Amino acid sequence: QVQLEESGGGLVQPGGSLRLSCSASGSTLDHYAIGWFRQAPGKEREGVSCVNLIDGSIYYADSVKGRFTISRDNAKKVVYLQMNSLKPEDTALYYCAADPRYGARMCYLRRTSSGYTWGRGTQVTVSP
Repeated sequence: QVQLEESGGGLVQPGGSLRLSCSASGSTLDHYAIGWFRQAPGKEREGVSCVNLIDGSIYYADSVKGRFTISRDNAKKVVYLQMNSLKPEDTALYYCAADPRYGARMCYLRRTSSGYTWGRGTQVTVSP
């Protein structure tokens, strides 16, 4: 079974950058997809970016395209989310999740996320 732990959140000014890390332990991730999700107070959880570790396919939400980049270090079992040009609306609790069934589609499929393996989250606050 996979366990996930996020790190790298914090307070940053608009226009700044952060890099989030999702460290995995336990089972091998060879057949998994890993995704970054976020949830702001009063809003639904949103799939931000997901990567299929089998074929490398990637999904980005429209709201982060061109600003966020997902990458992986297979040897270290870490998936990163580089966030540039941050905006106040990026403020949220960011979670990573893992699932072996849906590939990068795990970011936007409905009614499937309850079956994902989730980390505890890391807070990102973008404020002057």
